[in-house]
Amino acid sequence: MINPHLFVYGTLRPGYDGAMARWLCGVAHHVGPALARGSLYRVADYPGFVAGPDGDVMGDLFALPDPDATLARLDEHEECSDHFPAPHEYRRERLVVSTREGPVEAWTYVYAWDVAGLERIASGDYLA
Repeated sequence: MINPHLFVYGTLRPGYDGAMARWLCGVAHHVGPALARGSLYRVADYPGFVAGPDGDVMGDLFALPDPDATLARLDEHEECSDHFPAPHEYRRERLVVSTREGPVEAWTYVYAWDVAGLERIASGDYLA
């Protein structure tokens, strides 16, 4: 990826008052709002994103000046680094998100476990 980006949809968004959201705002450039195709579920006190054609998920796009270091730290936070026991709750994937300027390819963390029994966040916006 020439200009790596990251799409966040939950507790990493700038509007969420959490330590990792504040850290991300300090190490990456907030590009602006973005939409991803899929569904958002309430897992516990955090959401899980499942990509798919049914629905839009509101989030934020970041440009990553130091993608290797930033993504490594986020992989640790999301417990999807190789040293965590499988199966991982999240996996990092690339997807295309919509922005005001057009489509952008970005990394995101996709929820990897079964969503049966989880509450779907109908608005697609975790912060709403």
